[in-house]
Amino acid sequence: MGRRPSQNPWDNFCQRIRRSVAGSFFDYGTDQGVGSGRLVPLEASDAHHARALCAEYGVIMALGGVPQVATPLGQPVLWVEPGYEMAGFRRLTEGGSQWFVQPGCMLGELDAAGLHQFADAPAYLTVAAWLADRTLCDWNSGETFKSGLAHASVLLADGSSAKLGPFGEKNRQPLETLTLQSLVPDLFQLAGKTEAQACRRLAPWPARYRLDALLPCEGQTVNLAHLLLGHGGALGWVEWVVLNELTAAESALVERPAFTTHHDSSEDEAWFFAADLDSQVKALFDPSGIYPYMGQDI
Repeated sequence: MGRRPSQNPWDNFCQRIRRSVAGSFFDYGTDQGVGSGRLVPLEASDAHHARALCAEYGVIMALGGVPQVATPLGQPVLWVEPGYEMAGFRRLTEGGSQWFVQPGCMLGELDAAGLHQFADAPAYLTVAAWLADRTLCDWNSGETFKSGLAHASVLLADGSSAKLGPFGEKNRQPLETLTLQSLVPDLFQLAGKTEAQACRRLAPWPARYRLDALLPCEGQTVNLAHLLLGHGGALGWVEWVVLNELTAAESALVERPAFTTHHDSSEDEAWFFAADLDSQVKALFDPSGIYPYMGQDI
């Protein structure tokens, strides 16, 4: 007679995930009817399959391996954590300063290889977790270049992969997808508004999402990849990054202020603007809510 198909959406989601991916999937079951699970991708296509199924079933696709806020109330969640199969790294050219790094690479491995800007960071964190962590990516307004992040590829909510990097008169990287051709002008328009300018005048960037990447300090170039610094996994799934060890090493010599969300009352207006900017950036990147919304929580 055969087995009757399950009528439970979470069960169906889990069955299709198992059939679609090469990596490991773990079903944590349901709590009050809300399911959760964990995926460790074996290859890049696993994340693409997971995103498509999350969109179809209304499941949040959250980055695993980082401190997270509680599961969104009433919404199922799939934690996706890059493992050893996606942990490669190498110099792009012999003797060069740029490194190609996959999201599952541990910071301790990069430190041992010579990227000593990660010497004081938790060795067990993956590059994806570092990039998502607001407290570790807390450079002052306009100084995101100090991260050493040169390029990044990110899986956006609509399923397209966006390659982000330097963008300007001398580095006009082609906007290869229709999504980027719409997203980037909208982000620049947002960066030009009074609210963003007020936030830019503060030394610590008050918002979570680094819109100040489009408002760099004098002498620096706009870099679209810097929009991902401290994003909490809310703007997309990072597929790979390119890190410049020289830029980051020079920046590491300068003492950074301790991360804080405390501020002087005279700056209240800018901090109010920050929350609004966050919601607008999130809406531009992820209008359908595939990824979690981190907001100001750490």
